[in-house]
Amino acid sequence: MALLTYRNIGITGIAAAVPENKIINAEFTEFFTPKEVKSVSRMTGIKERRVASDDMCASDLCYAAAEKLFTEMNINREEIDILIFISQTPDYRMPATGIILQSRLGLPKTTGAFDINLGCSGYSYGLALAYGYAAQENIRKVLLLNGETRTKVYSFKDKSTGLLFGDGGCASIIEKISDENPSFFSLNSDGARSDLIKIKAGGYRYPSSLESLEKKTYEDSSIRNDEQGVMDGAGIFDFTIQEIPEDIKRIFEFSGESQDNIDFYLMHQANKFITDHIAKKMKIPKDRVPYSIQKFGNTSSVSIPLTIVSELRNELSSTTKRVFMTGFGVGLSWACAITSISNCVIPELVEI
Repeated sequence: MALLTYRNIGITGIAAAVPENKIINAEFTEFFTPKEVKSVSRMTGIKERRVASDDMCASDLCYAAAEKLFTEMNINREEIDILIFISQTPDYRMPATGIILQSRLGLPKTTGAFDINLGCSGYSYGLALAYGYAAQENIRKVLLLNGETRTKVYSFKDKSTGLLFGDGGCASIIEKISDENPSFFSLNSDGARSDLIKIKAGGYRYPSSLESLEKKTYEDSSIRNDEQGVMDGAGIFDFTIQEIPEDIKRIFEFSGESQDNIDFYLMHQANKFITDHIAKKMKIPKDRVPYSIQKFGNTSSVSIPLTIVSELRNELSSTTKRVFMTGFGVGLSWACAITSISNCVIPELVEI
């Protein structure tokens, strides 16, 4: 099993950036009826979303977050030894966006930089990798960037997804710290269910073509092409309630930690009904489960750090808190983490 333990490694800074452009779901009725909008908002908890302009990429949002964090932490850029960029909406097919950001952020050429193609589980997966690098003797600081412009890859006229997704970017600094509490990670995958969330065309299995770009109308009146995302909501719900509680049990058994020791349970902001269900099943107090989905929608791997910045800035920037994280979705993949966040530098949310 992919169960990991790290000691004396932690997150020392987190910043987030979102587009200024805001969509109010209740007003998004050109294609959805008011009844449909109300039903989706009640089930998911999503009221507003941020949407990137045509010329704004995930890297732009991560760049803004990183620059804000560098300024607030007075970081020497020469000390960034590793840059990890996690996104499924990169700037290009090649080269890797992380390498472009190495130059754009003015980091030294001795910085290792690369991309990871992960979605909703990306922050937990990314932290596990970043902690592993930071544990190395010669590594000083790891810059973990999570960015998504999901609104560019889902149709606004899709009945299943058109009201769900938002855009954002986050930057986290991971480095060696003095901490008595170890950190734990559980990483998981199930490719047999990969069709539940998918963009079929535009890669190399099904290359772009005139046919893949053709808009099609489906039985539920959804309109999209084969290069836009498709999600089986019922299948994802079944996956989540089957796998996530079991993984929560697994990581707590592995760590030997009590659930009562956790100050905040940070769950991927995909659907409030699902998260509430998990919290109830695991007997997690409601006041320990913060939400930002009502403000930003589903921002994929950005959702956990974005929730920290928007909802827990005061709590995590002045004291030490034990936190649990879980991300789950496209892949399918899911990951849980238990770590401490202590006196973390968390600037105010950046809007661009």
